[in-house]
Amino acid sequence: MPNLMPSIQINNLTKNFGDGKGVFNLNLTIEKGEVFGFVGTNGAGKTTTIRHMMGFLKPESGTATIKGMDCWTDSAEIKKWIGYIPGEIAFPDAPTGSEFLRRQAELLGLKDMSYAESIIKKLQLDPTANLKRMSKGMKQKTAIVAALMADPDILILDEPTTGLDPLMRAEFVDILKEEKKKGKTIFMSSHMFEEVEHTCDKVALIKGGKLIAVKPTAEIMHNENKVYKIEFLSSKDYRRFLSEPFDFAEKRESRNQVLVRINDRDINLLFGTLKGYPIRFIAEKKFTLADYFKELL
Repeated sequence: MPNLMPSIQINNLTKNFGDGKGVFNLNLTIEKGEVFGFVGTNGAGKTTTIRHMMGFLKPESGTATIKGMDCWTDSAEIKKWIGYIPGEIAFPDAPTGSEFLRRQAELLGLKDMSYAESIIKKLQLDPTANLKRMSKGMKQKTAIVAALMADPDILILDEPTTGLDPLMRAEFVDILKEEKKKGKTIFMSSHMFEEVEHTCDKVALIKGGKLIAVKPTAEIMHNENKVYKIEFLSSKDYRRFLSEPFDFAEKRESRNQVLVRINDRDINLLFGTLKGYPIRFIAEKKFTLADYFKELL
């Protein structure tokens, strides 16, 4: 029988720091091979959750388990399976990035550095630079290499693209997609909705330490409520269309444009009505993850 145990399981996890800070009765299940996005504003509880998963914090109540092992009591064992990028990077004392990575490899019992070299190349990192004098972006790249180089089963990434420019962010997303193809379980916190949209199978929103929603990304992106932008050839047609029985999200008289909110079941009605109008163009305004969460908050 296949092993149906989730890679990561969080049950009623609570840690109260006072003043409404912490995490409260958090429940999450991340299946093996799933890429899971954890989004929320700064201070929402993302890092606190991850620190429990890494065994750095002891829960007040509830549990966090990885591969069935308790994240607090079995943290030393669990760390053997995990590649981790912390939210705030503080490197130990090492003269260069290369030396730091060499020491990490030694700790992990890693002899073959070819995978590390390939990530270094993709991220355009010069690891020979002085570790203390590295820019935020270079430190982030070094942390990414350190987390991935031993090819771990599970990746726990706390805001992994902080400090990376858009080009390197796109490169990192490609690296993550490759990791996913290998069947890795990836848990990634982020406030970059677009990043999560392009990589994650499922996404959870946390606010004030409480879980607001957990949904498959595809379900969010294929929302049955659509918005269409329509531009008419003349102001006369624009004004005539305003008397039609549709829900107008926006009216742009100067451009003869309307934004119409419509459910999938009424699409035929919209297009049937538009046959009687000369229009310049019609385009669907794509629903994004940011739109979805805006509706919830």
